[in-house]
Amino acid sequence: MITKKTDTVPLNEVRSGTTVRIVEVEAGHSLKNRLAAMGLLPNVQIRVVRNDGAGQIIVNVKNSKVILGRGMSHKVFVAKT
Repeated sequence: MITKKTDTVPLNEVRSGTTVRIVEVEAGHSLKNRLAAMGLLPNVQIRVVRNDGAGQIIVNVKNSKVILGRGMSHKVFVAKT
């Protein structure tokens, strides 16, 4: 398990095609609940489908595609698996 903060990066910095594990969501209760409803919880493995460096980010989580805005993805910290 990842324990150091330095081992994590924001989701918006992950390249397309990379599989990562969510380590932490640094956000308020409303956003945490919203992300949890989409299946984006700590220790969940996701794959970045599209990240062009601008605009929305598309990820695969539990066989579903989820679209996140860049601001939301900046609050989700992940580590490579």
